[in-house]
Amino acid sequence: MPKQTTDVDRLVGLRITALRKARGLSQTALGTAVGVTFQQVQKYEKGQNRVGAGRLREIARLLEVPVSAFFEDEDSPGELVGRSPDVFGFLSAQGAIEVLRAYASIEDDDLRRDLLAIVRTAARMDKKAAPSVATTDA
Repeated sequence: MPKQTTDVDRLVGLRITALRKARGLSQTALGTAVGVTFQQVQKYEKGQNRVGAGRLREIARLLEVPVSAFFEDEDSPGELVGRSPDVFGFLSAQGAIEVLRAYASIEDDDLRRDLLAIVRTAARMDKKAAPSVATTDA
């Protein structure tokens, strides 16, 4: 019987994705560097396949992070489901890494503060514009 993937496998995959993107690496480049195909990297990142200890160690070395960066800090694995997204969850959002890089390149503190105010306002407007789900008994 094949081993089933777990919430921890999905967490590791999510963090591989975020850290890979933060380094500006493609799935192909990471796969080539560790000796697997980009399809295998996709499976790791989606949590569909487990990453072996040796391969995870090599990925950590390439991404210049400790192996512990791929694992949960405080909660036990059983508490992952239903938890609010951590930093790595936010970093996996489309364009998040690029936004952070651009933000970090702004040297003017006032401009950074103004930009943050604009983004917060846009987020509030987006929440208000999202259609609410009304339930009716018919």
